[in-house]
Amino acid sequence: MSKLFVPKGYSSVLSLYETQTAVGSIKRVFEDKLSRALSLKRVSAPLFVDPETGLNDNLNGVERPVEFDILETRTNAQIVQSLAKWKRMALYRYGFPLGEGLYTDMNAIRRDDDMDNLHSIYVDQWDWEKVIDRRSRNEETLKSTVAAIVGAICDTAESLNGMFPALTTSLSRNVKFVTAQQLEDKYPDLTPKEREDEYVREHKTVFIMQIGGTLKSGNRHGGRAPDYDDWALNGDIMFWNEVLGTAIEISSMGIRVDEKSLDEQLTKAGCDDRRVLAYHKMLLQGKLPLTIGGGIGQSRLCMLLLRKAHIGEVQVSIWDEETLSGCNAAGVTLL
Repeated sequence: MSKLFVPKGYSSVLSLYETQTAVGSIKRVFEDKLSRALSLKRVSAPLFVDPETGLNDNLNGVERPVEFDILETRTNAQIVQSLAKWKRMALYRYGFPLGEGLYTDMNAIRRDDDMDNLHSIYVDQWDWEKVIDRRSRNEETLKSTVAAIVGAICDTAESLNGMFPALTTSLSRNVKFVTAQQLEDKYPDLTPKEREDEYVREHKTVFIMQIGGTLKSGNRHGGRAPDYDDWALNGDIMFWNEVLGTAIEISSMGIRVDEKSLDEQLTKAGCDDRRVLAYHKMLLQGKLPLTIGGGIGQSRLCMLLLRKAHIGEVQVSIWDEETLSGCNAAGVTLL
């Protein structure tokens, strides 16, 4: 069931034509700033993978990947749900040196996702991954990388405001770091989403750390697959969205699992069966490079910078009748 919210008095700052121009500008400008900030090179990425390799991301473990059969090979393939694992394998195969990384366009279909102002079954993001050494697997590396990404986002916002004077997007470069447990301690009677809204409303730009493990309450702040992020060294970059009056997640990222953290997290998550998959075997044997990486939502970032109320204003997808009629009545133009 979709959940549509249109802010009172909302109207798009840019025309439909201007929006298309601005989306293209954001993608060009941000890619350049991100690649420079993190020393990344652009590479090509798969739309689908062999499910037997273990390379597809299973997200929270309940989402159903889109699968299809291939006539010529008589095997099945899965549309990627993210490239979290593929990127690390690519760094290994392509021979990327320490301190350098890759980024790519990731396009996915997540048929079980909600449909609302921020969610679509079509996912588009910049996926990136960078080689680090064991000494860099720490909170300092994580925080400095977050600050670099936030800087690239804020620089892009300023560039867009210059190209389109009607835009007045203002973002804070000052990142407030907080753990999921600290949020639970501060707001014990609120849901994880409500905690995010309260905290991001106050601090504007926030990185919520240590997502995936069980909190003191016995609950989790959010779901994380056990085989890509180290749950002690990960998090979400969030900005306050003035148009919708809510916190908006722009990036999920983190330092990736090493042999030890993968071993522990597979057991904690009840996913020991994955140990036989080729990707997981290589990780457990220490054959893959140590990395940090993440995904940055393209449509989410366009929404934020262009002051849009619905993700369908910046990407083409399929919507239910309630969303279509509600947007039409409110004068919200979906692509």
